[in-house]
This record gives sequence, structure tokens and C-alpha cells, in this order.
Amino acid sequence: MSQDITSDALNQMMNAMRARKTSLTVKRHSQLLISVLAIAKLKGYVHAYKVEGTSLTIELGRLNGCCAIKPRFFVKQDEYDKYVKRYLPARNIGIVVVSTNEGLMTHTTAEEKKKGGSLIAYFF
Repeated sequence: MSQDITSDALNQMMNAMRARKTSLTVKRHSQLLISVLAIAKLKGYVHAYKVEGTSLTIELGRLNGCCAIKPRFFVKQDEYDKYVKRYLPARNIGIVVVSTNEGLMTHTTAEEKKKGGSLIAYFF
């Protein structure tokens, strides 16, 4: 295990998806991971998640791929297209989760609000 809890959890989600499992339990979690899962739940990539003490149970939705973005690039408000092309399979497929000064949001919301930020993860 590494020190990045978000990256570990997203890798475990991908491994569970490849093993055709519908749910998984993550031993460690953080507020950042829960916020990322909340955005993924809004978009349908995760059906549900539940915190039980120190463990986190995640039920997978229509997930084809997800990963943490390392290093966490800082992006200006007009540079999102470069990273969408890099990480997502097509322009209107998937989301990139961005950490801004107003909290976590998708790249489309950040473009609408004209906010720059740090790239955290992507889902498609």
C-alpha cells in the first residue's frame, strides 16, 4: 500500500471491476476519497458507498475505467481540453475530478464557473 489513499481505492475499484465483482471493501478512507465517490455517484459510476468505522464499502455502477491523476497537475481555466484529451477516451465520455477553491467538481462544471484547480482523478 502506498500513502495515497485515493489512488489505492481507485485501483482497488478497477481490480474489482476487472474481476467482475459488484462491490468491494476498502480498509482505509479519507474525506477526499469520499468526496470523489460522491461525484462518481452523481454521475452513475458508483451506485452507493457506505462508511462503517474504518472501512468503506463501495457498490460499483457503470464503470469502464477510473484512476487517480499523479502528479496532480494544476490547470488554468482554459487548459482543460489538453487533459481531457489525455485521460478520457472521447470528449463527451467521462469526467475529470478537479479540486478548486470552491471544492471538488467535474471539469465541465469548473469550465462553466471559469475556475482552475488541481486534477485529482478521472472516471469513464
